[in-house]
Amino acid sequence: MEDKVLRKLFLGFIQIHILHHAKEEPIYGAWMVQELQEHGYTMSSGTLYPILHAMEKDGLVTKHEKVTDGKIRKYYSATIKGIKVLEEARVKASELIKEIND
Repeated sequence: MEDKVLRKLFLGFIQIHILHHAKEEPIYGAWMVQELQEHGYTMSSGTLYPILHAMEKDGLVTKHEKVTDGKIRKYYSATIKGIKVLEEARVKASELIKEIND
């Protein structure tokens, strides 16, 4: 039960994390999985790609393909909408952190 609740909660954190990096530069799945693992999230590409696809469908990121080392790699970048959502999330996260730390 707790695992399900935590997964739902952390999904929002993961999406914010993705938007943060996709705003800085185009990201790709394997790199993002590794980045998330460095922050304590256990995730496979089979879990990450549905999140990226949903974010793309919602207009938060855009995808383009590039051939790298003879393989097609999908890169994701934050859209204007995604950047606005990230900015709002930063404000809300700051307010929340201040409140729960007081």
